[in-house]
Amino acid sequence: MLVNLKEILNGVAKSDSAIPGFNVFGYEDAIAVVRAAEELNAPVILMTNKVAVSHMSIEILAKILCGVAENAKVSVCVHLDHATEYELIAKAIKAGYTSVMYDGSQLPFEENIRNTKEVVRLAHACGVSVEGEIGAVGYSDPSLKVAARYTEPEEAKIFAESTRVDALAVAIGTLHRMETQEAVIQYDRLETIEKLTDVSLVIHGSTGIKDEDLTKLSKYNVAKVNIGTALRRVFGNTMREEIKNNPKESDRIAFFQKPMLEVQKEAKKKMELLGLGKK
Repeated sequence: MLVNLKEILNGVAKSDSAIPGFNVFGYEDAIAVVRAAEELNAPVILMTNKVAVSHMSIEILAKILCGVAENAKVSVCVHLDHATEYELIAKAIKAGYTSVMYDGSQLPFEENIRNTKEVVRLAHACGVSVEGEIGAVGYSDPSLKVAARYTEPEEAKIFAESTRVDALAVAIGTLHRMETQEAVIQYDRLETIEKLTDVSLVIHGSTGIKDEDLTKLSKYNVAKVNIGTALRRVFGNTMREEIKNNPKESDRIAFFQKPMLEVQKEAKKKMELLGLGKK
């Protein structure tokens, strides 16, 4: 069932669980994630990042992901991640995305607020949820030149109240594309942000978070946890093994079967760590 982000997050409000947002790149990993969610009778978020949009048009991605969501036995949100352009957000909404993130984290504070408010005005008029970001979650690869900055709790309060976003991404110690679980979470900062705001919080770069920290975070007002690298790594490593072990195989569908299964297993593991499962 296709729903927006607000509907999904309302379902975990005041519970000891959080919903994972998985970056997916097409049918194969999207359906694997949804199958994991169906195993656990849990909601899930399918996310599109800028790499996926550069490979395939937002309109085609929307048809694939919304089609998977509409046929799912659980609630599924289709979310555009880290969009910096109003035009792309408008296209995503028109194409059928039920949630969008406007990322103004590299802009001056007031400009970030102003731009985010414009996105909220458009999206909410269409029944689409909005995630914003205050502070900035950087990348483990310095060549990407994204300035990282911890979230200041007072700024988070002003931003949330001014923009009325449905979810707020905060920077508390993670980095995007971390290959190892070495993130040091600033729980004191998170607790202060939680006390000052009344909005669902989002953690990006969660592949780098230790398993025990993922479970701990789900007990805070962290409602959405973004995961990308973990699934890409599982899919890619398994695909390489399949090609190596089956030199005479040339069927694309045959090659995809085991990587899809491994993605499903990894997604299920992350969901269980976040407190999701059959009631």
